[in-house]
Amino acid sequence: MNKELIQKYNIPGPRYTSYPTVPFWNKEGILLDDWKETVVRAFKESNEKEGISLYIHLPFCENLCTFCACHKRITKRHSVEQPYIETVLKEWDLYCDLLEEKPLIREIHLGGGTPTFFSSENLRKLIDGIFKRADKFKEFEFSYEAHPNHTSEEQLRTLYELGSRRNSFGIQDYDPVVQKAINRVQSFEQIERIHRLSQEVGYTSISHDLVFGLPFQTEDSIRNTIKNTIALKPDRIAYYSYAHVPWIKGVGQRGFDENDLPKDKEKRHLYELGKQLFFDAGYVEIGMDHFALPTDSLHQAMTSHKLHRNFMGYTAGKTELMIGLGMSSISDSWYAFAQNEKSVEAYTERVNQGLLPVFRGHLLTAEDLIIRKHILNLMCNLETEWNVGLDPEIKDQIMERLSEIFEDGLIRSEGNKLIVEEKGRMFVRNICMAFDLRLINNKPDTRIFSMTI
Repeated sequence: MNKELIQKYNIPGPRYTSYPTVPFWNKEGILLDDWKETVVRAFKESNEKEGISLYIHLPFCENLCTFCACHKRITKRHSVEQPYIETVLKEWDLYCDLLEEKPLIREIHLGGGTPTFFSSENLRKLIDGIFKRADKFKEFEFSYEAHPNHTSEEQLRTLYELGSRRNSFGIQDYDPVVQKAINRVQSFEQIERIHRLSQEVGYTSISHDLVFGLPFQTEDSIRNTIKNTIALKPDRIAYYSYAHVPWIKGVGQRGFDENDLPKDKEKRHLYELGKQLFFDAGYVEIGMDHFALPTDSLHQAMTSHKLHRNFMGYTAGKTELMIGLGMSSISDSWYAFAQNEKSVEAYTERVNQGLLPVFRGHLLTAEDLIIRKHILNLMCNLETEWNVGLDPEIKDQIMERLSEIFEDGLIRSEGNKLIVEEKGRMFVRNICMAFDLRLINNKPDTRIFSMTI
């Protein structure tokens, strides 16, 4: 590691699950009619060719994890399940009514919150309800996030019967001191039990989510966490950088002191240590902060340059239209983004009025679409081609902003390509920031992003 480079480039920056990033969407938002028009346009262009994706946000959790920045609702009242599922299915009906033919669903992902907060019966009601008005695309994938302490064999079997072959368990860290600090206490034995059960049921891709940069993490605790992870050999591993954003309203990241967090080069060392241990165990690095076995579809998508990145993170298949259902979900029609109301009450009220529950959005300009392609290329393939529609003057400005990154040996030019060097991989967010015209033209007055390193 070059400690000077880490100090130099460790600045606040977006994670680029979209471009433009949410803070730089048009302040005037998007008209509902414009959003509907882009949904219909994207659907007509892509349904038969590649299908559509669905992200369904299931926001309920029984306990608050103090590292989490997701939109969630903490409750132990499971009576909330059925009315919420009914509202999601009403929202789905509103979208289906827009479309002239049956959607072909390529990908469904259940996120949260805790999707396995919901009973098997209600999960079945949700997925069966979705397919009353849709068919499966020939390359169908159904995945979901699960809390090891709140996932039963019945849920695993029910979701498998409904077509899921991939699940993702939120592990974060195995150290008891760290688990206590983030209010996520779960034993290796419990995680091993649910992992082995998934294998027995027949899941072909099991993912474990880990986080580095959490309070009280040390080199020894990370070694132990990764040792336990590798012992179970998940097909995919997400090794996320903890995003400390306590200034965002509603985030419960105040259960520990900021001084308890590993910083700068200490934090980056935890990532580099983890990366080497994953390499030693036969994993391949995918894009940014993901690893997979060579047999997993995520690795195969990367090698065939079909890797895609959206609000769900990295995915093995791209669809032009991704519809987000549920409170706070973000939809992507390629030409526009739209986010749903962020409280259960406001979301439910809008849907019950027969309205798509969009409360903000962004209609992409021609320039946005070009920059979006470059940033996607860099985030997924670690390279981009200059002939992707850039105005020469804008290209010159980007090159000027990249000059120090070139000098530091993090990128190189090769013919018409800009290529991220191996040692530049950790700085890919910084590289993308040089392309981010909306960030450059609207520099925030206050800190709104987590640190890039």
